[in-house]
Amino acid sequence: MKRFIDIHVPITSCNFKCHYCYVTQMYKGNSEKVQFNYSPEHVRKALSCERLGGECLLNVCGLGETLIPCEIVQYIKALLVEGHHVMVVTNGTLTERFKELERLDNELLSRLFFKFSFHYLELKRLDMFSVFFENVERMRKVGCSFTVEITPNDELEPYIEEIKTICMEQLGAFCHVTIPRKENDKIIPLLSNHNINEFYNIWSTFDSELFDFKKSIWGVRRTEFCHAGEWSGLLNLGTGIWTPCYNIRGQKKNIFEHIDQPIEFYPVGKCCKLPHCYNGHSFLTLGDIPEINTFHYNQTRDRLDIHGNHWLTPVVNEFYDERLEDSNNSHYTFKDSARFKFYKYSTLTKNIISKLTGK
Repeated sequence: MKRFIDIHVPITSCNFKCHYCYVTQMYKGNSEKVQFNYSPEHVRKALSCERLGGECLLNVCGLGETLIPCEIVQYIKALLVEGHHVMVVTNGTLTERFKELERLDNELLSRLFFKFSFHYLELKRLDMFSVFFENVERMRKVGCSFTVEITPNDELEPYIEEIKTICMEQLGAFCHVTIPRKENDKIIPLLSNHNINEFYNIWSTFDSELFDFKKSIWGVRRTEFCHAGEWSGLLNLGTGIWTPCYNIRGQKKNIFEHIDQPIEFYPVGKCCKLPHCYNGHSFLTLGDIPEINTFHYNQTRDRLDIHGNHWLTPVVNEFYDERLEDSNNSHYTFKDSARFKFYKYSTLTKNIISKLTGK
């Protein structure tokens, strides 16, 4: 695994209305047509294994429901054909999209993973449990890997036992559990009336490694040297705009332009401004900060069901068990952090940066 790229699909509309949704905290959902400025084939060339340095893990996620744009299947296919591993975040209810995806070649399907977001109250309100679990099974049968993850919240507490029961009946295992956050608050606090320890005690009965890890890093500001921006990054699929990580200003660039040229990657280093790495279940488990001894990413996604079946196939499990430092050199000093600062504020030319940093 050479890099991890969190690919954002530019859509804010959704067929669900979850009260805890990060999008409703930050944006007003709309039904405007999603605009992709570049074709799937162009995106494939821009994100070629040669240009990125090797096989990458690509997470495809919309601000709204990822699979709403009709074009998205062709983008997913293009990235798989290039040789990458692709994850798709979805609420699991758009059956026609899954029917399109299940027709892909078996080898492509073996590198496709779905993070099914289990929005229990919306599924209950819309009477769509059967649709959700049928689509999970549909993709499992064709050889895809998957995980089922719930966003716990205070309103959901009376239904905990119901949730466990339906998960055991339909999946043969409990769903994984994440941690909700207030996206519109600069300290990014827990979205709950409970404190973090009370919240953990309520939801830890799901025995979720994902939940355990997120709890362990919650509220911890990272001061170590971080390779986000070089080993990982955020990418807008509609525009090609790349940013090193969340809340990093002045580092945006379009990597879908001039695709005949190499991409220059710069690490965040010690310049992280986030109060805590709230999505560290991806970036930290994959190894953006090598010195942190964490779960590996596959541990936060897999489950072993009562029938002895894993949610991750052997191919995906092996790839998700890798760490980014296995395919990259971790030889940076504090000067590399300074290099990022110089580049970030565009106060020095690259030649001066090279002289100051020795890079």
